[in-house]
Amino acid sequence: MNPATRSNDLPTLIVVGNGMVGHHCIEQLIANGALGQYRILVFGEEPQRAYDRVHLSEYFNGSDSEALAMSDAALYRQPGLTLHLGTPVLEIDRVRREVITTRGAFSYQRLVLATGSYPFVPPIAGAEGEARLLYRTLDDLDGIRAAARGKRRGVVVGGGLLGLEAANALKSIGLQAHVVEFAPRLMPVQLDEFGGAALKQRIQELGVGVHLSRATQSITAGSEYRYRMNFAAGEFLETDLIVFSAGIRPQDALARACGLKLGECGGVAVDDLCLTSDPAIHAIGECAAWNDSVFGLVAPGYQMARSVAAQLCGLDAAPFRGADMSTRLKLLGVDVGSIGDAHAAQPGARSYRYIDEATASYRRLVVAADGKRVLGAVLVGDNSYYDTLLQYAQNGIEPPEDPASLIMPAGGGAPALGVDALPDSATLCSCHNVSKGAVCAAIDGGCTDVAAVKACTRAGSGCGGCAALLKQVVEHELSVRGIAVDKSLCEHFAHTRQELFHFVSVEGIERFEELLARHGKGRIGCDICKPAVGSILASCWNRPITEPALIPLQDTNDTFMANMQKNGTYSVVPRIPGGEITPDGLIAIGAVAKKYDLYTKITGGQRIDLFGAQLHELPEIWSELIAAGFETGHAYGKSLRTVKSCVGSTWCRYGVQDSVAMALRLENRYKGLRSPHKIKFAVSGCTRECAEAQSKDIGVIATENGWNLYVCGNGGMRPRHAELFATDLSDESLVRTIDRLLMFYIRTADKLQRTSVWRESLEGGLDYLKAVILNDSLDLAAELEAQMQRVVDRYQCEWANALQDTEKLKRFRTFVNQQGGDPEIRFVRERGQRRPARDEELGALANTEENPA
Repeated sequence: MNPATRSNDLPTLIVVGNGMVGHHCIEQLIANGALGQYRILVFGEEPQRAYDRVHLSEYFNGSDSEALAMSDAALYRQPGLTLHLGTPVLEIDRVRREVITTRGAFSYQRLVLATGSYPFVPPIAGAEGEARLLYRTLDDLDGIRAAARGKRRGVVVGGGLLGLEAANALKSIGLQAHVVEFAPRLMPVQLDEFGGAALKQRIQELGVGVHLSRATQSITAGSEYRYRMNFAAGEFLETDLIVFSAGIRPQDALARACGLKLGECGGVAVDDLCLTSDPAIHAIGECAAWNDSVFGLVAPGYQMARSVAAQLCGLDAAPFRGADMSTRLKLLGVDVGSIGDAHAAQPGARSYRYIDEATASYRRLVVAADGKRVLGAVLVGDNSYYDTLLQYAQNGIEPPEDPASLIMPAGGGAPALGVDALPDSATLCSCHNVSKGAVCAAIDGGCTDVAAVKACTRAGSGCGGCAALLKQVVEHELSVRGIAVDKSLCEHFAHTRQELFHFVSVEGIERFEELLARHGKGRIGCDICKPAVGSILASCWNRPITEPALIPLQDTNDTFMANMQKNGTYSVVPRIPGGEITPDGLIAIGAVAKKYDLYTKITGGQRIDLFGAQLHELPEIWSELIAAGFETGHAYGKSLRTVKSCVGSTWCRYGVQDSVAMALRLENRYKGLRSPHKIKFAVSGCTRECAEAQSKDIGVIATENGWNLYVCGNGGMRPRHAELFATDLSDESLVRTIDRLLMFYIRTADKLQRTSVWRESLEGGLDYLKAVILNDSLDLAAELEAQMQRVVDRYQCEWANALQDTEKLKRFRTFVNQQGGDPEIRFVRERGQRRPARDEELGALANTEENPA
């Protein structure tokens, strides 16, 4: 049948709702041949066609509605399919089988409700206007953006997934963000007590205020800010605007009004075929209640949509029998994962926990009473464990004899679960129900990269949580078949970091936009490629990162050339080459610290950190430090941090070389060198090794005949001893060798890859590296040395550069519309210095300020 000529003779199928689930239903209907069986009408309440709500926050980062759209507009221009946008359905007449809209009445033979959900706003006196903003639609985000102009602070009511996304959005548009949550922890549905605590610590360290166990009783006028949120026991929080993201409710008003059966807690009651109490009406997504449960993730909605589309086209349909609610998220840059029975609700379930309070990392593994099955998991701070644990849980893979090894830090004996161990039935993408077998079939059918597999199977095109696992499976299966593996940096660059470095270096590219235009695709890049390219540009050309064209590529620390601390203040770290400093230099640092009341700490890298500076104070502080002869210490960058040294032969009776002089030479040569990861050096004046050189990326130890060079070590969570690379080098040979080694690392390492990991990944190992660097087996030595010299010659102190440019200094404002700092940052004094006030101390400080003695 030709839908172009016979569509008016076909039965009418109406889909109410053009969100992600409604749109997926349309896609499935088209794929199943529905345009030859129905005349399809779609009604959407919003003026935009279906867009990606999962990545809604990207709207504040430059994406427009078209960039977030789920499909090209042409999809809805096909004969037999009509999309009515900005047209809410007002009523359903089940007797006449009509929907009544703002454009009139439309008859149907079959009806699909995909009306989604609406944000829950607690009944709070005073919650209106800019004290009642929502975070659900593009229009909502436009409203938040308008309300935020000229404002200082925003509060989100709700500490769940969407609430934390909303807090991130407020932070991204320059507001000081706070989260108010009724429960005693963040993300109470997904996380347990320890996981919530770890997430809270991480988010507070990013400068977001977190207020737990708080129920807003009323909203009144504030004294310092526009609104005051009043809690119990006289507590309050003032703010300029309030965004509600306190959960969702199924949008079941149409069903309620026309007499369809509802679930006990709302939602349109549906059976396993997503049929309502009216056999002509289906319901899918967040508006549907299956077995009295409403599913708030996109994957179950897609599952329902596929089932209904198949039924409507007369095909075999998989019944809907619930869904896996496992989620992997990145909230404000923090990894969070929840799998299966994360709260150990199953009788007899037992848990294993790994807690790292220093880094606010937490992992919990839940196994069955007999230890034979993984039931669930909670992850905060590191989602690299997610894919493995999910597959154990979903596919019934028996855990190792010691299940705790599955969540122990890498290197602690955890058994690797390679993708080859997954059965073909393993679900890789729950959004589109794509199994490993389907991915393998796509590869056997001619797909030779991840993009092709995604286009063929739709895997990875839903929430995106399966992207890493999908990539692993595709690369493994291609390798097994003898096909070259795609190593694309991201969706915008079908090249490795090494290839992009080559393009930049050889073609003289100095702007991200130029590289994207020549060798990439898209318009704005992403959080993967922008910082990677920013690092490459800095490594090649060493232009000040404060240049307007380079600023969008930097993270927060690089943008403000300071490390942000847990209370939203910054640390100041002047360079002290080799750890050597004059008394006048010490006095100058002390004077600055005293003037600005900064906490001072001598670090393990032999320099002095000054903590507690507010954003607007940074230029003033650096002006004084630079006037005293100091330079930036690059503590904020993926670059050379420090060159640690002992006192060497100048003072020590065991020293055989002047380790301080060599440390000064090396630090002054490589300062400002940007690299895939931070780099640390050390120089010891004898084999007693007081500078701990064998735990550094570059370690130098004096001998009677010169210097021994050790390479590719590191401390941290996975310490690795450096390896002896060359012996008895002269001063010049040492520098020349380090030049070659560092530049070869910068050219060939992957993004964010430490020298130790890079060294372990090199085919041929240390012998290969010696051949390239010492014996010039690739005929690269002269080129590597020249590249390094160019970087050295172009060095500028980034803070000195910024202080000479009034436009660059405009970024260093806590609030755009006023001078000064953030009055909400509180300190207490301890051991003669000030430190950030803890949560339990903030209330007492506020009471003291309001009721002075």
